[in-house]
Amino acid sequence: MNPFIAILSPAKSLHTKTQVSALQQPIFLQKSAEINAELRKKSPSQLMDLQSISNKLAELNADRNLHWSVEGHQEATPAMFTFTGDVYQGLDVETLDAESRERAKESLIILSGLYGILRPYDAILPYRLEMGTKISINDSADLYAFWKNEVTNYFNQTYSEKTLINLASNEYASVIDRKNLRLPVLEITFKDFSKGDYKIISFHAKKARGLFARFLVEKNPQSLNDLQLFDYGGYSFSSELSNHSQLVFLRG
Repeated sequence: MNPFIAILSPAKSLHTKTQVSALQQPIFLQKSAEINAELRKKSPSQLMDLQSISNKLAELNADRNLHWSVEGHQEATPAMFTFTGDVYQGLDVETLDAESRERAKESLIILSGLYGILRPYDAILPYRLEMGTKISINDSADLYAFWKNEVTNYFNQTYSEKTLINLASNEYASVIDRKNLRLPVLEITFKDFSKGDYKIISFHAKKARGLFARFLVEKNPQSLNDLQLFDYGGYSFSSELSNHSQLVFLRG
């Protein structure tokens, strides 16, 4: 059994023309419909203010919201192949072999403002909704309140014997209730040498998270020592900066 389950953030940029078929409906699709019911009430100008986006993006996403439906997911694309941001450039799913793609099903989870939990082959329709968006859904003040119990309970019930590897941003990882999570959490930090010191550089760190996800599905590590062997992208393990709950990798 794979002893690790890694969480990733989604991406704003999407590729909706993938030829790979989605195999599953998202676990919380009906709850996603509750969110969509609120989103479709928003005009483009309201979305501009709510999501701090341009008029062009607001019009695009207002149209997406109106055309989103539970039934439409039969024609949707798989999450792991749809997101195309920096993290997913590092993962580079199109070049993974069949065995690695299969292993991703038990190794990776994508957190989502609209879907809560996405497995790699869950079907999604185009959307834009960051977890930190200040939108109230039913009795929930925001998306964190809406998703926190559902997401945390899902990990407790589904992956109780695994260690959770956090490859997500703070915005998304914060949806998990650490106080009630029964899985141990391992933080992964990437630092690049810049101006005389090792620093977390956002652009590089995002791509490195994707590289680490790729390492997980390609190399199938079975222990903490195996994780320390990560060397993709020129990174190397720092025993001096790491501890039992955080692994630090340096480059440069």
